[in-house]
Amino acid sequence: MYAGRIIASSISEEWLLPRWLYTVLLTLAFPFVFLRLWLRGRTSPAYRLRWRERLGRAPSDASMLTRPIWLHAVSLGETLAARPLVEAIREHYPDVPLLITTMTPTGSAQVRALWGDDNADFAHVYAPYDFPWAVRRFLAHWQPRALVIMETELWPNTLVAARARGIPVMLANARLSERSARGYERAGLLGAELMRQLTVVAAQDEATAERFCLLGVPSNQVVRTGSVKFDLAVPEHLHDDAARWRVAWSLLQRSVWVAASTHAGEDEIVLAAHRAILQTHPEALLILVPRHPERFDAVAKLISSEGLQAVRRSSHELVGANTQVLLADSMGELLLWLAMAKVAFVGGSLLAPGGGHNALEPLAVGVSTLTGPHYTNFQSINDTLIAAGALTVVSSAAELAQAVLARFDDPELLQRQRAAGAAVMAANQGAVGRQLELLAPWLGEGA
Repeated sequence: MYAGRIIASSISEEWLLPRWLYTVLLTLAFPFVFLRLWLRGRTSPAYRLRWRERLGRAPSDASMLTRPIWLHAVSLGETLAARPLVEAIREHYPDVPLLITTMTPTGSAQVRALWGDDNADFAHVYAPYDFPWAVRRFLAHWQPRALVIMETELWPNTLVAARARGIPVMLANARLSERSARGYERAGLLGAELMRQLTVVAAQDEATAERFCLLGVPSNQVVRTGSVKFDLAVPEHLHDDAARWRVAWSLLQRSVWVAASTHAGEDEIVLAAHRAILQTHPEALLILVPRHPERFDAVAKLISSEGLQAVRRSSHELVGANTQVLLADSMGELLLWLAMAKVAFVGGSLLAPGGGHNALEPLAVGVSTLTGPHYTNFQSINDTLIAAGALTVVSSAAELAQAVLARFDDPELLQRQRAAGAAVMAANQGAVGRQLELLAPWLGEGA
């Protein structure tokens, strides 16, 4: 929640913030929270919708679930990360209802794209903001049997209210950077109270596990499971679908690359790299996938201003022989675009502070993969990939163009990186099964 993040980030080393004071500050920020939503709605109208859900009220047409597992995935990235775990729960425990919450429209759209509309055993709403009364209203309506939080999204009033109702809390696929750990430590009383609410922490790596233990989570409640991102299952029909699109768009003789999850400021760099690529590969096609839907129109204008011939996916026009850029202004199709490409660049990583996005998705599809230097959100995973030769770091338009061209022109390099990626993926799989075991006590009939 925006106000909660602002409050948490303002804590100094000397201020041991108790939860009651956090709640007072949050309540004072109440009008500004919704003012920010309204302002964001100027570029992304979805932010002006469904405010009742953010106050803990279920929509009138929501499915009535009986004691669901509540899985919270903040935004798009966490929703994609949750996919293997959600699908494992649905496969092994088909009678257990699932309530999936997000905080952003992009996360919400991805939930709908992956799992469809509400039904008898599934529902999706926005999570309530961390006001005590909103959280109580939410819990009273849904009565979840357990709360599963993806990665690290810890809100004090939500966790305390859940545990007060006897709801166990699992932090799934947990990751905690050294910087974030220092923030929880500086929070003093509030940070310590947060850690006491966690029933089990499924840590992605040893460093994360150690940090949670140092923050006060008992060591017998912290388990190193690895990352569920390595367990991404590629749909069986994906490569067949990609082959059909390549034929329909006459791409069999064209060099295709994807720039995925780009942020503001990166698109200019990517387009500069593509212009350089076109100098020696005039047949090349860039599939540009901006991270946030509210930027689609601005990116379309940028491409036009660069003098490049483009087609928007939303227009449903065919990619022609003179099309130089496909703007993928759609949701839920990233794996398809990756399967059509030889090379992928993962955005959110070229400009500081960045943080990066998931490089395992293109590797799972079998695509040679590049990233920028700012990938702190995926530090452990990317360091492993780089050491194995499965991921290459580029820092500029020139380096990006050079790396893409090297892979277009050297099939052996392309294959080596693909093979290295497949080897790392295979060696690190199994986190979903380990996290499902941790969830098992709350998934059975008697839970």
